[in-house]
Amino acid sequence: MNEQWTVLLPEPIEEEAKQLLIDSGLKVVQSPGKDPAVVGPLMVDADAVVLRTGIKMTPELIAQGKKLKTISRTGAGFDNVDLKAATEHGVIVSSSLGVNTTTVAEHALALIFALYKQLPTLDRETRKGNFKIRYAYLPKDLRGKTLGVIGCGRIGQTIAKACYDSFGMKIVGYDEFLPPAVQKSLSSWIEFVDLGELCRRSDLITMHVPLTDGTRNLINAERLSLMKKDAVIVNTSRGGVIDEVALAAALKAGKLGGAGLDVFDDEPPKADNPLLDCDNALLTPHAAALTTECVVRMAVAGSQRVIDMAAGFNPGNIANPEVLSLERWKGLKAKN
Repeated sequence: MNEQWTVLLPEPIEEEAKQLLIDSGLKVVQSPGKDPAVVGPLMVDADAVVLRTGIKMTPELIAQGKKLKTISRTGAGFDNVDLKAATEHGVIVSSSLGVNTTTVAEHALALIFALYKQLPTLDRETRKGNFKIRYAYLPKDLRGKTLGVIGCGRIGQTIAKACYDSFGMKIVGYDEFLPPAVQKSLSSWIEFVDLGELCRRSDLITMHVPLTDGTRNLINAERLSLMKKDAVIVNTSRGGVIDEVALAAALKAGKLGGAGLDVFDDEPPKADNPLLDCDNALLTPHAAALTTECVVRMAVAGSQRVIDMAAGFNPGNIANPEVLSLERWKGLKAKN
């Protein structure tokens, strides 16, 4: 390092990750709050930001970072970073892609199992003393059912493999971004189909796509209408990929078996969000990646990429690789 970098933490990160920055000779500045009015003035001296999900890096905040070189996400997504503004300012944006794969997959599977086995209803009725519910409200076997995977990256594949290997489920997949060579390598156990066919054939659907202009409301009223009446849909990716109003309407009308949602269009969901009134919706607070172990892994990964950049290395997992062509980044070295 030619000079000491200043690393801004808009929100607290795990102590192990913070200490890693300090032990590497970086100056760490902890913001006393995540309000943009508080964070903004601190951006002026920041070389790097280690970013959680509680604040959005807006064009205004990025513009205040006169020395800003990189924004390092502790999570896998980039939707709380204005990538256009970051790119215009030559700021490298990277993520902890892959660090939370197993953890998120476990959470999605938990939602799938809970919904398909009717656990919320059975628990609620058992507490009321209604033991007869065990015959009146029979769940279904997973074995032999069809799982639709929308987004067949790391997390989608992990869930699909578990269901395929352990329960003999049929797997259908949809992913418009997956390279043909990767699809071919998976074709012995995942049948790739168009989205409409996936909706029609699946008993359960799990969603693992980023939120982009092209994926917003990917599951809308039209596609919900294609699904089986007892189908279950689970979303641990981003809330905006499902039309929440249309989903709530389908659930309340009995046109869908259930929904398991860890993410919402507005977080936390507003009090008038119709999904809050759906008994057949199982909701969690964007917590799929938040386990004791995974929060440390994600924060450490976010810190390590900043350390690598300060030492002159390419951090990897870059969302805006076009900035690497800028003169300021031509000296970055590949890390072995």
